Amino acid sequence: MGAIPDSPGRSRTQSIPALASIASIITVAFMGSVIITPLYTLYQRKFGFSEITLTLIYAVYVVGNVAALLLFGQISDQIGRKRAALPAILLAAFSAVLFMLAPGTLFLFLGRLLIGLAVGVASGTGTAWLAEEFGPDERQKGTLSAATANLSGIALGPLVGGLLAQYAPWPLQLPFLVYIAMLMAVAAAISRVTVTRDPQVAKLSEVRVHPRIGVPRDLLGAFAAPAVTGFAIFALGGLYFSLIPSVVVRDLHEANIAVSGFIVFEFGILAAALLVVSRRLRPETAMTAGLLALLPAVALVVVAQAARSMPLLILATAFAAVALGLGYRGSLQVVNEIAPDDRRAEVVSSYYISCFLGNAVPVIGLGVLSTLTTALTGSIVFAATIAALGIGALLWRRSSGRA
Repeated sequence: MGAIPDSPGRSRTQSIPALASIASIITVAFMGSVIITPLYTLYQRKFGFSEITLTLIYAVYVVGNVAALLLFGQISDQIGRKRAALPAILLAAFSAVLFMLAPGTLFLFLGRLLIGLAVGVASGTGTAWLAEEFGPDERQKGTLSAATANLSGIALGPLVGGLLAQYAPWPLQLPFLVYIAMLMAVAAAISRVTVTRDPQVAKLSEVRVHPRIGVPRDLLGAFAAPAVTGFAIFALGGLYFSLIPSVVVRDLHEANIAVSGFIVFEFGILAAALLVVSRRLRPETAMTAGLLALLPAVALVVVAQAARSMPLLILATAFAAVALGLGYRGSLQVVNEIAPDDRRAEVVSSYYISCFLGNAVPVIGLGVLSTLTTALTGSIVFAATIAALGIGALLWRRSSGRA
């Protein structure tokens, strides 16, 4: 998810349609990262790969995210927002082509890598552009718009992918054709948005890449709780975006792919709604509520899997959405509050590295355990680990003295 940078000192300069077009960059980028989620079981059946391979295909996306964050995080500052957004959209379209034409798992790995890179650049560019256009007087609205666009994208992607795969022809092709059409529509809309900020460089040869990451030593104590919160809630997100469709098909015996898509849609859309309705909550309160919701969420996922119960999984997903929506907003805002102005990009980038690692590492471990033991055993260990991290973050925040 893209960082929320500070914006120049001016009020809103764009019309509502233009702001919606800018937000759509973030939405379609994140749609591309998860439109494949309900299709994993179809690819697994077609190519015959294991749970370990599935989680690795999912997790390689994070490599693209991290590369974008470290190498291209400030590229739109230098070359301009539009000149960064349009190539990112093109890259997302190319990743969709790889998924659509995949003859084997290699194309899936490459597609995930490219969509990770595209999401990193597009979301960072769109977030910066929104913050810039809203200006400091409406900074909270810019942050909320970017985060809502983000979660709306991860909600819509699985819903669209699942419905098309289940009820339309060409289940492994049509979802990506529709997605490419959406990307082209967004590109057309963005091309008409007026650029209000001059680029820092005139030529691409003048672009400088300066990876910036780090936390000042005196902030490590205050940084630990939101960083662990980000790790834990994104680990839960990784579970939903990679393995929950397999749980629905294998353990709940639900063959309808659209149902898998709907479960992930519920996760994303409720989280997006919570961002809006909880906007008056203090960041520390939101972060604490997200961590508390994490505990029943992971417990109910395990119980639903063991009991083969769809109602329990739907309930688990509601708690998971609270954990994601409130935990993400609260922890990000806490990081933004403690970060010094002259090192804000480094501190926020460090927070996102923690989130990205949480999104990838635990689900790989879950895939390995599920293959070596049983799927239920893997889920129990995963749930216990995430619960322990959540409790640790709660205790650390309390001991650090933040109210």
